[in-house]
Amino acid sequence: MSDTDAYDHSADEHSRRSVLKAGTVGAVAVAASGGMATIAAGRPVGAGTTLPSPASTADVTLHVNGVERHIAVESRVTLLDALRERVGLTGTKKGCDRGECGACTVLIEGERVKSCMTLAVMEDGREITTIEGLARGDELHPVQAAFIRRDAFQCGFCTSGQIMSAVACIQEGHAGSDTEVREWMSGNLCRCGCYPNIVDAVRDAAKGREK
Repeated sequence: MSDTDAYDHSADEHSRRSVLKAGTVGAVAVAASGGMATIAAGRPVGAGTTLPSPASTADVTLHVNGVERHIAVESRVTLLDALRERVGLTGTKKGCDRGECGACTVLIEGERVKSCMTLAVMEDGREITTIEGLARGDELHPVQAAFIRRDAFQCGFCTSGQIMSAVACIQEGHAGSDTEVREWMSGNLCRCGCYPNIVDAVRDAAKGREK
């Protein structure tokens, strides 16, 4: 993570917009012709063809913050949506919904994972920690306390993901210097630009852990 290059995606933005624009034009053209494309098969589907039924439902047990949660979800439901809409834990945020911003970061078996990029059925039986599971009663996790002390957030939308990633970053041993923290936190974006304070908070929490 750096305050310039590592967090600057502006170089990709023009090409991304161009691709999206081209895709939209193509989709409109296909729709106007009276049919649509089957992406998986790569061949046209007639206008009268019956589309596949919705995805099948699966019974899943998620071990979230030490509590077993038994839910039935369609196999296409992401872990992020399952946590927010089925389990009721809305601290994990939905930002870009395509694995770019890190607002949805949770820990699975101690490893940080972007929950918008994994399916709930893939995490059946695994230990999941969300932002709600860090504090112990009224006692904040050291990383949470450091974020408050260092004023490492403004709007707060990315904060839960930043904190979860910071916890893993410290546990992985990647908080030895400001440069190292920036590098290993580079998957989490802050729209408010609080990166220097976030680095300070991670370094503070890491030093406290070493004592």
